[in-house]
Amino acid sequence: MEQLSTIIQGCINKQPRCQKLLYEQYYGYAFKIVFRYIYRYENAADVVNDGFVKVFTRFDKFSCEDTEDQEKVLMGWIKRIMVNTAIDELRRKNMIPEIGGIPEEVWDVPDVGQSAEQKLYYKELIILVKELPPSYQVVFNMYVIDGFSHQEIADKLNISIGTSKSNLAKARAYLQKKLNTDIPEIDVCSS
Repeated sequence: MEQLSTIIQGCINKQPRCQKLLYEQYYGYAFKIVFRYIYRYENAADVVNDGFVKVFTRFDKFSCEDTEDQEKVLMGWIKRIMVNTAIDELRRKNMIPEIGGIPEEVWDVPDVGQSAEQKLYYKELIILVKELPPSYQVVFNMYVIDGFSHQEIADKLNISIGTSKSNLAKARAYLQKKLNTDIPEIDVCSS
């Protein structure tokens, strides 16, 4: 892959070749972020594509002077856009995550940043999180996995901070109970 700073500059200048390179490199990463919120493969793929449209139209707002951390900053920026795009989609659908099985091809989307062990843990976590009630799923994803504060969650979902905290506590309790049936020593997402 070309040097990342060259690709970023090309995306800022709206060069299709650079946009394609960035899209291909980070599609798997973006898909896994969106899939935590949108469970149907086809719909998640649509949300990822919508997210990349936002990435490319807002690239002039991306800034990272330190080339050493450029990829980390870029990935964080992409993550934030993908999470917000997924939340917008849930809000548009009245926050009812879609019900259905997780197709096996979802796990085949390449993400260069994960080892085989990480992929296994990720798959197990997503399957457990999918069992949560919809309101718990969204708050758990936003707080634990994506790092939103309770205030940010409350603002984005139009709920109170107390509701956000309550949903998170109930999600943690449920996941802890599920994990304790197999491994009694694990403490889920303690803060």
